[in-house]
Amino acid sequence: METRDYFDKPHGQLTIFVAEVKGRVVGFLEFDYRKYAPGCRSSPVPFIEGWYVEPDLRGRGIGRALVEAAETRASAAGYHEIASDVEIDNADGINAHLALGYKEVERNVCFRRSLRDA
Repeated sequence: METRDYFDKPHGQLTIFVAEVKGRVVGFLEFDYRKYAPGCRSSPVPFIEGWYVEPDLRGRGIGRALVEAAETRASAAGYHEIASDVEIDNADGINAHLALGYKEVERNVCFRRSLRDA
């Protein structure tokens, strides 16, 4: 149900690839373009904005198929690279990207400070 709940929210103009098993939505990949992505030489850069597969169905090639669909779309449009990112503490996401041949190019820590509480 987590995947279905996700699609009940508005998401702008992203291209969304959907994975179904026996009529049940079990995963998705959000695909867009960014002006810049770390480690990339081109602009705009095809970018995997979000990628999710239901936990009980991971390891069955569903995530790989979603990524391959995005890569095929980018390649068919003439792009020669694609990028993605993962939260620094998301070991499963990092490992999934590495397993698909993605190379880590940068790590960063983002900061925020409220100006109302200063």
